[in-house]
Amino acid sequence: MGTNLHAYRKSYEKAELIKQNVDENPIQQFQKWFFEVKESGGVDEVNAMTLSTFGEDDFPRGRVVLLKKYNENGFYFYTNYNSEKGKSITHHKKVCLSFFWPNMERQVIIKGIAEKTSEEDSTNYFHSRPHGSQLGALVSNQSSEIESREALEKKLDEFEKKYKGKEVPKPKDWGGYLVKPIEIEFWQGRPNRLHDRIQYTLEGVNWKIKRLQP
Repeated sequence: MGTNLHAYRKSYEKAELIKQNVDENPIQQFQKWFFEVKESGGVDEVNAMTLSTFGEDDFPRGRVVLLKKYNENGFYFYTNYNSEKGKSITHHKKVCLSFFWPNMERQVIIKGIAEKTSEEDSTNYFHSRPHGSQLGALVSNQSSEIESREALEKKLDEFEKKYKGKEVPKPKDWGGYLVKPIEIEFWQGRPNRLHDRIQYTLEGVNWKIKRLQP
């Protein structure tokens, strides 16, 4: 059983990426691209990114998470620290984030070091979430086995009654990660697979910019 996918081809022709035109700061370049993609439409969650980690079994694993903030320090997301991804980061703090925006034929790949954010940052973000999302974080011991979907929904129902009209406490083992970038690559699809690749590498406190072959 199998399917031949040789005919799945697309010519990338929407834009170009020239080294002389990019911002000297990769965070500013990311912001420029992010809002261009957002304004162009066609992507449901522009902030969806693949987080790749090395697990405790030393196998790489990727999963889609949501970028919730970025600034000059790096890129932020939030999760259960006891989840598979949380344990992986404890095991190995070097991670990779990647964005794929097909509407603009663009990718961004970020190599960095992940560290927990402050308790204050985690708490502030937690209480900015919808009430149901707060309850979901309290209900789920993420990545642990559970006997059935019904058991999960029963637990949610109990917490909905318990915290109706009340503030939901942030779980102790739930919070944010900041990924501090050491390398960021911007990829723009081009015709004939001669794609544009501009890579920023952190050297001390400065970013070195170079163009890579496709």
